[in-house]
Amino acid sequence: MTDPETPRTLRLSGTFELDGGAVLEGVEIAYRTWGRLDDAGSNAILVCHALTGSADADDWWTGLFGAGRTFDPEQHFIVCSNALGSCYGTTGPTSPHPDTGSPWSADFPAVTVRDMVRLQGRLLDALGVRRLRLVIGGSMGGMQALEWPLLFPERIGAVVAVATSARHSAWCIGISESQRQAIYADPAWRDGRYPADDPPRAGLAAARSMAMLSYRSWQSLEERFGRSPRGSDGFQVEGYLRHQGAKLVDRFDANAYVTLTRAMDRHDVGAGRGGAERALAAVAAPVLVVSIDSDVLYPPVEQRQLVRWLPHGELARLDSIHGHDGFLIDTEPLDALVAGFLDRRRAVA
Repeated sequence: MTDPETPRTLRLSGTFELDGGAVLEGVEIAYRTWGRLDDAGSNAILVCHALTGSADADDWWTGLFGAGRTFDPEQHFIVCSNALGSCYGTTGPTSPHPDTGSPWSADFPAVTVRDMVRLQGRLLDALGVRRLRLVIGGSMGGMQALEWPLLFPERIGAVVAVATSARHSAWCIGISESQRQAIYADPAWRDGRYPADDPPRAGLAAARSMAMLSYRSWQSLEERFGRSPRGSDGFQVEGYLRHQGAKLVDRFDANAYVTLTRAMDRHDVGAGRGGAERALAAVAAPVLVVSIDSDVLYPPVEQRQLVRWLPHGELARLDSIHGHDGFLIDTEPLDALVAGFLDRRRAVA
């Protein structure tokens, strides 16, 4: 059993080829596990994180961990790894370039969601996981969850994809590009090459502020802040957005943000597979698609479309006033939705 308090890093031997043709050497994967893998290597659950998430799933999805919950370490071997291209220990723009020893920065090659999933597959091979009982994720994590039964159909028992879509929409691409433009406008950006002690703080903070508006809803912000003043000139919601921007700057890298938002924009399960409808029609695993009624980033129409195209798709609605971030906030009802899905799976097995 891996100590759940200790992050681990796996360094791949050999090379790792990306969808775009670039080849990475010595790729490292930061990950954490909870529980014990059974002798058959088949009691594992893979948790996939969202854009600025990390392998610390027990921090950002605390409500799903514990006895009798979706992530029960007494029953399951739970794995969460940091995504390729991020900045929490897995190879990405902040990692040293093998030729120079300096960070890759803007030279880090383009990655895709499929690259992230193939790297997760290499990690699970190293851990001895033969089959996943469940792969689950929300937002960018949901994109990874949808790719799993397409890339590794023989290894998947069930899928839960939360607040996500079959392909990134023009709406989402536009929102991502607006955030990137905020980063690019920062004088410190310098085409993505900046010293560690002088990152594009203002640009990344502005990008996060913009993102938070798409992660929440009108009702959520209205009920929390309304028109409450902040000092003699301004509003509390302004302070909230500035605070969120400042927090991200202290923990995330601007090049990683650009890399991952571009990977999300490239997300299309149908690319190279004859289109999304045809690709999803081949998914044999049961898939629970969770829709958040107040989500303006990935609206419910996209989850309904997913279920229409999945042969064994099931739609569940998470009632939340909090918009897209509802899957990180309203974890008790989300846990109940997933538990019901898994109970129904067991009943027909």
